[in-house]
Amino acid sequence: MSASASITVTEIDHLLPQTQCGKCGHPGCRPYAEAIVAGEAINRCPPGGNDTVVALATLLDRPVLPLEVDAEQPKAAVIREAECIGCTKCIKACPVDAILGAAKQMHTVIEAECTGCELCVAPCPVDCIDIVPHPGWLAANTEHEQNDWLARRAELGRRRFENRNARLERQREEKEARRRARMRARQQPPAEPAEQTAHVASTSAPSTPAPSGNTRARKAALSATVRRLEKRLAAAPDDNDTQAALTHARQQLADIQAQNDAPAESTVSQVSAPSSSLNSLRIARSAAKQRLALANRQLAHARRQGGPEDIEAAQALIDRAEKTWQDACQALDNAERP
Repeated sequence: MSASASITVTEIDHLLPQTQCGKCGHPGCRPYAEAIVAGEAINRCPPGGNDTVVALATLLDRPVLPLEVDAEQPKAAVIREAECIGCTKCIKACPVDAILGAAKQMHTVIEAECTGCELCVAPCPVDCIDIVPHPGWLAANTEHEQNDWLARRAELGRRRFENRNARLERQREEKEARRRARMRARQQPPAEPAEQTAHVASTSAPSTPAPSGNTRARKAALSATVRRLEKRLAAAPDDNDTQAALTHARQQLADIQAQNDAPAESTVSQVSAPSSSLNSLRIARSAAKQRLALANRQLAHARRQGGPEDIEAAQALIDRAEKTWQDACQALDNAERP
């Protein structure tokens, strides 16, 4: 086994500058380290310069090769904040999360955390990002200070690069989990009636039957059709065909609602029988109250956006709901009397 065969990716990664710039042809320093272990050339890191090539050659016992492109001094990005439009494209491109900002807000670069990768420059639609010599590098006066600064920057760049990748992977997994949950929900059969409905069914008084699956689906489809036709009519008020189609769809929706409400009225007259329990009567009264509240909301909506026919249909629903509510209250009062 050769000496380089036992060298790990981590050892090679620690010799790279951790700018995560991709100029080597890989999306980060660690992917380049993995490629070097697989046999790729060691002279493709401009930010690392000749010093990195020599260090890699020594570690891997390979010949020192000249850089494929010229070496680069440490850099940093600077956003001309007055020109920033807050598009967030630079934030998404930064491999170390060194840019602060929000949508439609001014962005700025965290100087101490910027690796000078230049990946934020190309996505910027208004070209408001400059690449300058890194102030931290310029502040180092001796070779020893420069080496210490490079080591600190490399460690920070590596840590932030790994944290960002972990965050993106976590977000991807959460998004995938939500997608799978939605798919499972779509594939499951309709939910059983609520526990409250099951309790009412177990009493001697008959309960209001829930609309069938086909009725619910038809009602939902008609509601969507009404909304679509309303939008079309708002854009073209003189379209007689659309007006006629809207009137027809509203009438069908009202018919379905009336069919659903009809059993409730007969139910109230039945729950007043002596065999009805107080609990079932209270539930019937609560259901009637909810139906009345729903009818009032439909009337308010019709007054805001509908026409005379919509208001008339909604008022009819309220009249039926009020009668059901009054009957339910009277039946419960009669049952509660000693």
